[in-house]
Amino acid sequence: MKSQADHLPVYSLQSFSSPERKGQQFQVEIFDANRHFSVKYPHRHDFFEVLFLRKGSGFHVIDGNKYEIIPPCIFFMSPGQAHKLELSADIEGYIFIFTSDFYLLNRDNKDSLIEFPFFYTIHQDNPPLLLTNENDVTFLEMLFKRSIAEIDQPGELIPELLRSILNLILTTCATRYPLNEELINKGKGQILVKKFFHLIEENSHKNLLLSDYALMIGVTPNHLTQTVKLLTGKTSSQIIKAKQLLEIKRLLAHTTLGISDIANKLNFDDQSYFTKFFKRETGLTPLQYRGDRFR
Repeated sequence: MKSQADHLPVYSLQSFSSPERKGQQFQVEIFDANRHFSVKYPHRHDFFEVLFLRKGSGFHVIDGNKYEIIPPCIFFMSPGQAHKLELSADIEGYIFIFTSDFYLLNRDNKDSLIEFPFFYTIHQDNPPLLLTNENDVTFLEMLFKRSIAEIDQPGELIPELLRSILNLILTTCATRYPLNEELINKGKGQILVKKFFHLIEENSHKNLLLSDYALMIGVTPNHLTQTVKLLTGKTSSQIIKAKQLLEIKRLLAHTTLGISDIANKLNFDDQSYFTKFFKRETGLTPLQYRGDRFR
């Protein structure tokens, strides 16, 4: 097995900020082959990311799904997702990274980010937005360029200006993002399900029960299960279990943590139950899965 870190790296926004911007909750800049930070792939973020690519090629792997980079396109990432970039030398574009606190400041609706179709998706798939209209490309590029021009300007209102530009970027992308019309018509149920996915993402290491999630959302377990089943075709328990398995596979594939350490990290009662759970769901023991990944 290749030598790897003991933990799948989780980078904060500060890891990608220049010294003069330490402490800020946002960053926007040109994205190209000269943009270099000492990060390990794959890794996770604790912030949101909007990556607008204008030129180049390659692949973007997000939680095991491999997407070809076909510019002009925009990738969206939520906190907690594991990703890896494979980029050509001529890659060009822009990147806007930000925390939820930055975006939600001064907003009444604290769930605003959940409403965007590309954040906390209710399916495992998280494809990029492929831009086919040149007017959209020109407009979005203008917004990114304006953000970059404003970020170093003095003045207390600059963060508010950048917050407004970011909202315009996200809203524009949301109107162009391909959606399942059947899900749109489900109305409030979709928001409930996205809250559910959001909570699973935040609490995946706690090994919570369905009843715990229902309590946090403020609905009965039965109502949560029925709504989730209606919109996704899967039960709440299936989705919780799928997330557990994804977290286990991430740690087996990208760290050298021992099996008992992984079980403890994900709040399983004991290693024996953890191993039985994983084998029942995958047909492999954790060690067999790790061995298959590195042959």
